[in-house]
Amino acid sequence: MQCLGCESDNPEGMKFCGECGAPLRNPCPKCGFENPPRFKFCGECGASLTGQVPASHQAQVDGRGDDPEGRVSPARPFPRRRETPEVERRQLTVLFCDLVDSTLLSTQLDPEELREVVRAYQATCAEVITRFEGYIAQYLGDGLLVYFGYPQAHEDDAQRAARVGLGILEAMKALNARLARDRSLRLAVRLGIHIGLVVVGEMGGGTKHEPLALGETPNVAARLQSLAEPDTVVISAATYRLIQGFFNCRDLGCQTLKGISTSVPVYRVLEESGAQSRLDVGSTTGLTPLVGREQEVGLLLER
Repeated sequence: MQCLGCESDNPEGMKFCGECGAPLRNPCPKCGFENPPRFKFCGECGASLTGQVPASHQAQVDGRGDDPEGRVSPARPFPRRRETPEVERRQLTVLFCDLVDSTLLSTQLDPEELREVVRAYQATCAEVITRFEGYIAQYLGDGLLVYFGYPQAHEDDAQRAARVGLGILEAMKALNARLARDRSLRLAVRLGIHIGLVVVGEMGGGTKHEPLALGETPNVAARLQSLAEPDTVVISAATYRLIQGFFNCRDLGCQTLKGISTSVPVYRVLEESGAQSRLDVGSTTGLTPLVGREQEVGLLLER
């Protein structure tokens, strides 16, 4: 075997030249193919023998292929990254909160004072919403659009929404005490809650994009809010079915909502009942009797 460095002849099987010490073999670290000593890339698989990536390979990674103008080679298309879904179909609990007589309030206060009052009201609501892991989707002037079940879902999202509604009413008492002392002012809010199917995805244009829920559910929540008396929480029948037993509610009968062809049952949330589990709720209405378990029930009573 002739050395390419000093051209000395070496016996077969030698790895280094006996004359100058230069390597006589250049095995590929990837496939093991024996390459001449001065090869930089494997002649069998094209892998780098020096640790450097060939420009042609890098071009394929960059999506340029062998085209000097940078077009993707049809033989080796650049693999596209899988994108996350743009929209999600979800069961969502929507809470809509709004100030009562905000237009009248704007005529009574200087714009700077009005801004301070609205910001204090928003901060009061946000503190309660955050405590129960609700998501404030939008600040609509003096209104708040809140999601429960997005981006993080919980088994008790409907109960969380009802607790937030009552919590906001309670927190507003402390805020009103401060406003009455500083500005002789009192705020009132209305809240509506509805649960239903929506599609959530980014909406907007230009540089402003935000996730919004589309469907009937947010509209119904807004309509329920408009029905509520000041400082009350009004819910739909779908919401009532999920929180029944955990909260004491008052049946307000069937109401006509703008844009809804049929009248819908409406309820007002009064307070929490104190029930901590479905078993507690079931015990108030009567549990399903056990059949054919006399021996087991007797053992439980004996123990």
